[in-house]
Amino acid sequence: GFETPTHGEILLDGNIISNIPPHKRGIGMVFQNYALFPHMTVAENLSFPLEVRKISKPDIKEKVQKALDMVELGNFGTRFPAQLSGGQQQRVAIARSLCMKPRIMLFDEVTSALDPEMIKEVLDTMIQLAEDGMTMICVTHEMGFARQVADRVIFMDDGQIVEQNEPEEFFKNPKSDRTKLFLSQILGH
Repeated sequence: GFETPTHGEILLDGNIISNIPPHKRGIGMVFQNYALFPHMTVAENLSFPLEVRKISKPDIKEKVQKALDMVELGNFGTRFPAQLSGGQQQRVAIARSLCMKPRIMLFDEVTSALDPEMIKEVLDTMIQLAEDGMTMICVTHEMGFARQVADRVIFMDDGQIVEQNEPEEFFKNPKSDRTKLFLSQILGH
């Protein structure tokens, strides 16, 4: 919903969603910069999009707590973003998306702004979501994570799909020279 397609259609479960407003598509988005309101508590950050959609207060409270529990931040609702580590802030951003009960989650380089020790806690949260059956599309340079979690790996360069395959085949037997070069630089072989 951030861009209007110049051609083609966007399908979800076989249904065209290009003409549906983004907030009604059932897609959650998690950005690399968290996009949390600094003047709101964690719970208020999660509640805000639900309040805009006129969800009842008891339902909001339940959804917020459930989402925080899912990202292992159940006791952090009264804290402000500045009181959290980068990894905790990113997990709050994930929880905010989960409050909307999305059918699909989109992740845009969610670990790129994190220190190495924070990356693991965010990836562990995403691995748990995958194990719980959440459909996710992840833009990432975390190849170990992609190999572990992905059903399909799509390698893109300059806005074009270069190669796509199942993870094991993608990593063990890349077909294109561009993919081979990328993997040799990233993985060192």
